[in-house]
Amino acid sequence: MDQILTHSLTAVRSVASISTDLVTGPWTLSDLKAGKIGAPKHGKTVFSCFHCGGGSTMGYKLAGFNVLGGVEIDPEMMALYRENHKPRHSYLMGVQDFRKILDKDLPPELFNLDVLDGSPPCSSFSMSGSREDAWGKQKKFREGQTEQILDDLFFDFIAIAKKLRPKMVVSENVKGMLAGAARGYVKMIFEQFEEAGYETQLFLCNASKMGVPQARERVFFVSRRKDLNLPKVVFQFDEKEIILRDAFSKIKHDHEHEKITESSLAFYQKCTPGNSFSSVHAKGHRWNWSRESWNKPCRTMASTSASMILHPAEPRPFCRDELCRIQSFPDDYNFMNQKPGYVCGMSVPPLMMQRVASSVYAQLLATQN
Repeated sequence: MDQILTHSLTAVRSVASISTDLVTGPWTLSDLKAGKIGAPKHGKTVFSCFHCGGGSTMGYKLAGFNVLGGVEIDPEMMALYRENHKPRHSYLMGVQDFRKILDKDLPPELFNLDVLDGSPPCSSFSMSGSREDAWGKQKKFREGQTEQILDDLFFDFIAIAKKLRPKMVVSENVKGMLAGAARGYVKMIFEQFEEAGYETQLFLCNASKMGVPQARERVFFVSRRKDLNLPKVVFQFDEKEIILRDAFSKIKHDHEHEKITESSLAFYQKCTPGNSFSSVHAKGHRWNWSRESWNKPCRTMASTSASMILHPAEPRPFCRDELCRIQSFPDDYNFMNQKPGYVCGMSVPPLMMQRVASSVYAQLLATQN
């Protein structure tokens, strides 16, 4: 397992084919739909599991892919997805239930995919969570969903890949999967992909080097169908970091922001920009609260911590427009009645996924029929 991780994580620093159509800075869904931004459409298809509000979907579309739709268990996130992306094939259910209908009347194009995409819920492996204490236990991922054993969902996802037989499977997850006992779980993922007929590589990527003004590290599993004899993909993502001052240029600030408590205000005033509240807490607590810096990318924004990551110059959380910029969401994304911080924190940054998808297309799929 150590050899697998060492080889895969070294590969992320090697040479890669990078598209000249990569989006940087603010963008809109309307411009993407009109073909004003992103790569030319090449017709390769994607179907997404656990798509939430569609962060990865937007990345694939920016890379020229045709996203057919996906599977999502959360009705509120599915409503967002349908509103913003108008999917052709949309399944409001868990992946376990989707597995049960694979032998039924699914559209033929889902059995001829170029990419099966997925971000299995990862809270069990997050470094900020209970980790090992939560493994193997049923719980609700959020209010309104059924109870699930979250760490089993990745294997349900692989079982779907085994049945649909896409050319590629691209899976995103948290960096915590590489730490401690979770490495054994990663080994099982490799073994399950192997049994399903796929060769897998593992990459650790940082969104701040991929056009996103956020220091968000994520693991990507890139699995190639063995019978196609596709070469290994090689990534190099080393773009100049985008600092918050530049990310917020020409921002509208049309939306309200949350307020913080008097106790949080006291810590904010003592804390210097770019540091956690733990730096000024007598016992080193409140590490998940921070006052951000104008001169750095934002720290990792999770769905549970968006309201605790505060503006560099004003004692407040970031507003809707600022959150979109930090997560590289389009300025015109329709959050409906959902909290932007939750949706963004749950999603893959679109520009991060565009870089991954562009490399996968250029190196592996461009010559595939």
